[in-house]
Amino acid sequence: MPEFQYIARELSGTEVTGVISAASEQEAVSSLSQRSLFPLRVDQADAAKPGRARWGRQIRSRHLAMLFSQLADLLHSGVPLLRSLEILQHQSSQPALAAVLGNVRERVADGTPLADAATAHPDVFSDLTISMIRAGEEGGFLEDVLKRIAMFTEHQEDLKSRVIGAIAYPAFLAVMGTIIVTGIIVYFVPQFEPMFERLKDRGGLPWPTTALMAMSDFLGAYGLWMLMAAALGIWWLTRFFATESGRRRLDSWKLNVAGAGPIIRSLSVARFCRIFGTLLHNGVPILRSLQIAKDAAGNVVLSEAIERAAENISAGKSLAQPLKLSGQFSTEVVEMIAVGEESNSLETVLVDIADNMERRTNRQLELFVRLLEPMMLLVMALVIMFVVIALLLPVFRSAGAMQ
Repeated sequence: MPEFQYIARELSGTEVTGVISAASEQEAVSSLSQRSLFPLRVDQADAAKPGRARWGRQIRSRHLAMLFSQLADLLHSGVPLLRSLEILQHQSSQPALAAVLGNVRERVADGTPLADAATAHPDVFSDLTISMIRAGEEGGFLEDVLKRIAMFTEHQEDLKSRVIGAIAYPAFLAVMGTIIVTGIIVYFVPQFEPMFERLKDRGGLPWPTTALMAMSDFLGAYGLWMLMAAALGIWWLTRFFATESGRRRLDSWKLNVAGAGPIIRSLSVARFCRIFGTLLHNGVPILRSLQIAKDAAGNVVLSEAIERAAENISAGKSLAQPLKLSGQFSTEVVEMIAVGEESNSLETVLVDIADNMERRTNRQLELFVRLLEPMMLLVMALVIMFVVIALLLPVFRSAGAMQ
């Protein structure tokens, strides 16, 4: 049945937004009137069309973290779920989030579990979030799960901000350096070509100058084609990495790339350990926890290793051994998990592993960025020095020959 996004006004004058399912726009307006709502605007909103996807881009992680925290507080205070969703919908300052909450509330009012209602908005609620909500509903500890989701979302947002902040300056240097050097080679170097031709007739040019002129001619003639080929290559890689085999190759490359690979692996393992430990702490069975937490790693290769380890758990064996045999987890992590299993404190050990790995990874990331910046500056300096030498060397030789 089609869905319609609406903006309506209550009898009290309060403006509300949401999504309603109806066979037609007239039926949607009629349903809103039966709810004592005066429709101001009703537009068709298909979950599979871009209109719904825009909501996800408008709703930031910090807004979701606040939503989960407030919903947990309301439920913990004894406020019913429907009333809690209604309160959060009305007080939300984000129209997109209010519309999503309105749709979720309508689905819950129709008897749909909260997790299933959230699946209608995959651009807003991740698979991990939905899985944790479903586990909380099934286990009767929804308030605790929502609070954990809020804490985890805030933690991941802080970590993401630190990573982006760390690589922003090196990325800026790389982009600007490439643009400047390309501009010099394509537009500035050809200005010297008449002079170089005369010097070439007198006795030849040094090899740096010859190489620079050849590079300038090549970029001037084929630069646009190279740019189009690069854009086409990026488009093809994007399509390829969206496939299952492409995603696996990309994730495998991420884990093994020099320099950044160990950092990416540590962050993925830390995410898995934190979610796994959180679920165990909230009473979710270990197999169910593994099924949910394996996707938290954000890496197909690690997820497959965890899934194979879960098969050992179902056979009554330990978790640490198959993780060790997979080769994707460090000896330190495996040993700590083994100790946690033996001491029956696995949930605590997993959270400790996540904390330790994130602290260590932050230091590694900071060191990596500190080394990356001077290396990029050095590369840029060498390239510019090559261009300057290639331009000035013929002039110096010519001046020396005239003396």
